[in-house]
Amino acid sequence: MSDIKSHLTELLAAALAAIGSDLPRAAIELTRTKQVAHGDFACNAAMQLAKSLKRNPRQVAKDIVDALPPSPWVEKTEIAGAGFINFFLSNASKQRVVSEILNAGHAFGRAPSNGQRVQVEFVSANPTGPLHVGHGRGAAFGASLCNVLAAAGYEVAREYYVNDAGRQMDILALSTWLRYLELSGINVPFPPNAYQGDYVRDMAKLVQVAHADRYVHEPWRVLDGAPTVEEDKDGHLDQLIANAKTLLGEDYAYIHNLVLTEQLGDCRNDLTEFGVTFDTWFSEKSLFDSALVDKALAKLEQNGYLYKQDGATWFRSTQFGDEKDRVVKRENGQFTYFASDIAYHLNKFERGFDQAIDIWGADHHGYIARVKGALTAMGLDAEKLVISLVQFAVLYRGGEKVSMSTRSGDFVTLRELRSEVGNDAARFFYVLRKSDQHLDFDLDLATSQSNDNPVYYIQYAYARCCSVLAKWGGDSAMLGQVAELARLATPYELDLLQHLEAYPESVEVAARELAPHHIAYYLRELAGSFHSYYNAEQFLVEDESTRFARLALVNATRQALKNGLELLGVSAPEKM
Repeated sequence: MSDIKSHLTELLAAALAAIGSDLPRAAIELTRTKQVAHGDFACNAAMQLAKSLKRNPRQVAKDIVDALPPSPWVEKTEIAGAGFINFFLSNASKQRVVSEILNAGHAFGRAPSNGQRVQVEFVSANPTGPLHVGHGRGAAFGASLCNVLAAAGYEVAREYYVNDAGRQMDILALSTWLRYLELSGINVPFPPNAYQGDYVRDMAKLVQVAHADRYVHEPWRVLDGAPTVEEDKDGHLDQLIANAKTLLGEDYAYIHNLVLTEQLGDCRNDLTEFGVTFDTWFSEKSLFDSALVDKALAKLEQNGYLYKQDGATWFRSTQFGDEKDRVVKRENGQFTYFASDIAYHLNKFERGFDQAIDIWGADHHGYIARVKGALTAMGLDAEKLVISLVQFAVLYRGGEKVSMSTRSGDFVTLRELRSEVGNDAARFFYVLRKSDQHLDFDLDLATSQSNDNPVYYIQYAYARCCSVLAKWGGDSAMLGQVAELARLATPYELDLLQHLEAYPESVEVAARELAPHHIAYYLRELAGSFHSYYNAEQFLVEDESTRFARLALVNATRQALKNGLELLGVSAPEKM
């Protein structure tokens, strides 16, 4: 909570105690007003209390106002409407934020540690091909959320869950081997449900260059026992995988590891270039190597939530709101993805996090009930797991939807998007809307140098701040000591001061709601307030006291813009 909001809450708490109210401090609601005529903050406590006090809310409001302790930060109060109490702050209460920002610098808006450990798992795409624009939104949202949580005082662990043990990796290994056979002159029809992208051919070339014809086998052996694609498309693919494992023997692990290493490395490089890094790359395979999957299922069985049917083992997920029970172990003895997911979430709890946040694509909505149900069934507190859903992003150019077909496969890659619009625009546009809302990504707007482009508009405000200070040419570090902040009293200055004071609260709200788009909105409003000030006032005026005060305000604005942009992973260029 910002200092001024906390101060007003203390005043209200004292007044409520004086009139005999039982409204707890935590229930006091203070909101920023949207119109200057209504002051700076409004409180609805009188309407909350009217029923219990059996009095008219306006009369209750008057009693509260009369009982408010005096404060140098409050110029006046007014009772409005049905009983709102509007607070009009003094200029001094707004001017003080400049010193606060200049003294804190990078730490402005950052809360002290709250002792809470939070794990955020995001992206976690199968390492079976290049990241696409959908993954990009999850990456930008997850990275920004981690930054916001860290700024709000949490100890944040950033994690990527690597699906390196499942069928999809087998399909990628098979796809690469089949392309290798193709390069070696062996004609085996390529399955339509194998991985089609050119990156598969690139990996096949690596295998051929390194090992020549070592892994070549006759077509009939590759296809032995496989139903036709027309008969059973998935069965055809699964038999080819089984044949590959038999024919290649120990060499299959080489191809499997090669494709995993290549694609995971490409993914890591792509994300690093995007400004997205992780503390841990958690291997799904490690869950099996450490027998944690067996341990998790044993817990479920011990608690009576597993049963056998048709040779498979099922979890009673319908008892937790799922639409049907789910298989955790197939008839052939293989574990399902869901089984390893249960074990992975058990592992998160065993690592002692106070909260675990999973960021999933919106198409995984139906998965929530079964995962939380499994945690409850193991005797864990499922409320410690929070799921944030991310909707897909649709690209538009010239008002037309961009085709999702590229040479990389059936999607537009994150790397291609970054190449076209740049990292800054991609990071900002991805978090401009609430994550669970559909996102139309306007490529033309993202690359335009106009005030309609929000990231350009904000960065331009920062560059203008730098330009003003550079033109002055003095030592900006001394402004906090010499500036007479009482000189900042024009409507434009007071508006800008109010926006600056709201920054810590914006961080707090963004963290509480797991919604970094609040920071994007805040920065756009702060930039708008500064641009208005820049166009209305002169900074390098003759009067030294006014000049220093205005330069201090410009410097404080520069710092707030930089701090906010950093949370979103967007650069702050000094010149544009």
